[in-house]
Amino acid sequence: MATSATQGGGHVTTQAVRTGQRGRQLLLSCGILSALLYAATDLIGGLRYEGYSFTSQAVSELMAVGAPSEPLVDPLFIIYGLLALAFAVGVVREAAGRNRALGITGALLIAYSAVGFTGPTLFEMHPRVAGAVADDTPHIVLTAVLVVLTLLSIGFGAFALGKRFRLYSFATLAIMIALGALSGRYGAQIAAGEPTPGFGIVERILIYSSLLWMAVLAVALLRRAVTHTAGRQSE
Repeated sequence: MATSATQGGGHVTTQAVRTGQRGRQLLLSCGILSALLYAATDLIGGLRYEGYSFTSQAVSELMAVGAPSEPLVDPLFIIYGLLALAFAVGVVREAAGRNRALGITGALLIAYSAVGFTGPTLFEMHPRVAGAVADDTPHIVLTAVLVVLTLLSIGFGAFALGKRFRLYSFATLAIMIALGALSGRYGAQIAAGEPTPGFGIVERILIYSSLLWMAVLAVALLRRAVTHTAGRQSE
């Protein structure tokens, strides 16, 4: 009887472990899904906005006050935020106190997601006209905070996995910092409501570089989780 109880308890424990592993894998998969949703929202929103230029206008202009794409993209960007938050929670759970760099990365990604939630609802930018930049100060501050959190996440995340991921993370940081400095010159033009040829391309490289990094992190953690699971089953 005692043996049967032990075996039964072991079966329950195994099932609980497998359920927990599937839960973590689902959360980590949200890192890939969030990147895909962001790209789809950017594309669909731009096509919905007559006269919108992907090469010269910011992504934020898709959700600007009164923009024709706003009713469509706002809910989708909120869903993106939820997926990004789920991924961040998965990163923290994957760290589980064993990987400090990964744990800090997850905490920073949670902060990034939480701050990002306020964008589509509370801190939308205004249509690009001369003098509107004064009304967009909260949006500018929010964007700056998101950029800092993103750079910190990538910086700490660089030390969470192996050498190849570290080099990839440093390359991503270099691209973002260089293009971030380049995009600074567009500030005065945006403030004056003037055209900004090339700005849309620069900003999208910045954004998609960070989204790709998160997706690569998700894939790396998913592969590691599968490897660990296979190793335990072979024991």
